[in-house]
Amino acid sequence: MRPVVRLKPRLSVSCAVAVVLCMTGCSMSAMTAASTPPTHLQRAKVFLAAGDYRRAVEACRQEVQEHPSARSYLYLTYVYQALDAHVEWLAKADHWVAMEHLYLNLSSGGPEELLDPPNVLARMAKEMIQASARQQADVTSELATRLDPSVVAVVWPQQTAWRKAKPEGWWFTVPPEWAW
Repeated sequence: MRPVVRLKPRLSVSCAVAVVLCMTGCSMSAMTAASTPPTHLQRAKVFLAAGDYRRAVEACRQEVQEHPSARSYLYLTYVYQALDAHVEWLAKADHWVAMEHLYLNLSSGGPEELLDPPNVLARMAKEMIQASARQQADVTSELATRLDPSVVAVVWPQQTAWRKAKPEGWWFTVPPEWAW
């Protein structure tokens, strides 16, 4: 039979108070962190990781709208280029069902599509998505260059190095220097 360990009343009360304070402090810091909404770029990074390019584009467009700068335009350009690269990878890997899903993700606008879903052949979707993504990337890149060519000179080499470092899947995240 094990001996029963009895704590002194002061020690047990102190332990209980410490536990309550720790739990309260931990939950308060968690609540503080949870109450700070993520930035548009932080949301875009999560959407990229999920392969949700529609929402990633939307988040970067909101960043451009609220904080217009050469960097914000370049970040939007990067998302368009990431979409283009992902589409190309899906096609090369012969993942046509995933291509259809990507098309549906990009075209979805709401619950009404449950009643009237868009039907597009995957190879047609590839061409449409890539042509649009490339065109939009060119436009936003040009806008960024007009705003601040020196920022473009810094950001483009970062993303080029990132692509070389992660040739299979760079499109699911951003270079670490960007700190989204």
